[in-house]
Amino acid sequence: MSNSETIKCLYYNKLLTSADVSNHIGKSIPYAIKVLNELKKKGFVEEMGLANSSGGRKPLNYSLISDSYYLVSVAMDQFSARMVVVDMNNSFVTDIIRYEFDIFKLQPDQLVAYINQFIESTKISKSGILGVGITMPGFIDTEMGINYTYLHIAGQPLAGYLQQQLAIPVFLDNDSTAIALAEQKFGVAAHMKNVMVLNLGWGIGLGMILNNKIFRGNNGLAGEFSHIPLFKNGKLCNCGKRGCLETEASLVAVAGIAKEGIGKGQITSLSSYADVDADAIIDEAIRGDVFSVKLISEAAYHVGEGLAILIHLMNPGAIVLSGKGSVVGKLWLSPIQQAINEHCIPLLTNFTEIKISDLNNKAQLIGGAALIVENFGKALGDKLDAIEIAALNKAS
Repeated sequence: MSNSETIKCLYYNKLLTSADVSNHIGKSIPYAIKVLNELKKKGFVEEMGLANSSGGRKPLNYSLISDSYYLVSVAMDQFSARMVVVDMNNSFVTDIIRYEFDIFKLQPDQLVAYINQFIESTKISKSGILGVGITMPGFIDTEMGINYTYLHIAGQPLAGYLQQQLAIPVFLDNDSTAIALAEQKFGVAAHMKNVMVLNLGWGIGLGMILNNKIFRGNNGLAGEFSHIPLFKNGKLCNCGKRGCLETEASLVAVAGIAKEGIGKGQITSLSSYADVDADAIIDEAIRGDVFSVKLISEAAYHVGEGLAILIHLMNPGAIVLSGKGSVVGKLWLSPIQQAINEHCIPLLTNFTEIKISDLNNKAQLIGGAALIVENFGKALGDKLDAIEIAALNKAS
């Protein structure tokens, strides 16, 4: 346990002294030094020179060896999977590769083939990969490794099946929860106690940080923000209900409204696109297309209406706009704030700050790698045992 906790705190902080590690793992400094020395022998940790000192002997800095092992992050949405290899210092060491599909038609074997194809293209041996972090939409039970919405396998959890097929530890989580984890560990939500993280993607996901911990609810199904029944518009949502926030404010809904407007003769640079999707609307909004800006602003106002409910319930210290749509964060900011001001008790809004992510569309990939890190106790157990056995065999 101390081995995995030490590796975890070094991954999140990059450079620590033995005293820092001691604080993180809740053990004495001599014990922390012992664990660090063990991890040095096993090829996980290296000394990185002397740290600054306020007096007395300067302590040693320790860091993870970046290329000792690797993490594979698979960030899925309804239409694609992006994959990247991350080293032990949270740096992307490959290009981000994208595979396109319709998630409603995707089969588990196809996902296995995509992941195997990606790993083969990297030339990294599977023995050097500590785990695969798969983050995706849907109702996901992280403990069971089940996605109740997509990629069903009769009689077997999805994560277990993928792990069996890939022969690498596999960890599964909701995309919005993974984004919240990335923002907590490496983004604008770091060191904040209570934060709501919005995943502005094809839908509108929510990841929650409560009392410094990722909150998943009783079965991992918390955070279905986009299915708040906010409208009496009669529009059918993917969840089977009508009038959900998603039917007016998701990027899928925005793309539908854009196509309807173009069909009615709306003057916009979007009319030059063969297929108007969220990426096109975001790109044209950045370029200043009036119709694209209007579409995003209207969606943002509706998101703000939903956030007003959350603020009354949760009293968060911050709301972070993250995910795919956050690249136009400034366009979301003003209408969201307007809706919150109109629908919230002023006292509550005074204590909630709206922040724009600086991780942007990399947040989910970073969160997928961090998901493996959070499960280092499981991912590293067999690996550390194998290293120990190899060392003993060599000694004998």
